[in-house]
Amino acid sequence: MSDTITIVGIIGTDPERKSPNGLPITTFRVASPQRRFDRATGAWTDSGTNWYTVSAYRRLAEHAFASLRKKDRVILTGRLRIRSWDTGESKGTAMEIDLEAIGHDLFWGTSVFTRDAPAAVASPSEPGADAWAPAEAADPAWGSPAQQSTGADALTSPAPAPTDVPPAQLALAGAEVPF
Repeated sequence: MSDTITIVGIIGTDPERKSPNGLPITTFRVASPQRRFDRATGAWTDSGTNWYTVSAYRRLAEHAFASLRKKDRVILTGRLRIRSWDTGESKGTAMEIDLEAIGHDLFWGTSVFTRDAPAAVASPSEPGADAWAPAEAADPAWGSPAQQSTGADALTSPAPAPTDVPPAQLALAGAEVPF
């Protein structure tokens, strides 16, 4: 079974880093407590906690290891894997999540985001490069304003109109139509 799941929970163990065969992996456990409001008593009650083993790979593993600590409240999404195990003496079910994205739950505090430097982003031709590289790496036009053209021609010449869009659609969109 491999379904996508989103969890809001608390990191229950310090993240551990492994690198078998050079592949960075970070693992930790997340507790997802279930609470509900009991109208009879007028109070919140705990109705159990689900525990998940979470694994992150590659750049996400490096970022998770550098950013997350035990007792951090997080929101995460990933692929859920449920498997049964039997050691002969006992048996049970393990719930594991292969992490796709994670972040701090900002309801409970603040967080500071630091973007990777563009040099640290793998190029698309590099083996094992992420398909989700930041836009700055793929297109220099998305760089900072200081990187973009500041010449007089950039300020005075209008942007060229797209040639593959019919003039009627351009006029409807409020664009200047070159006739």
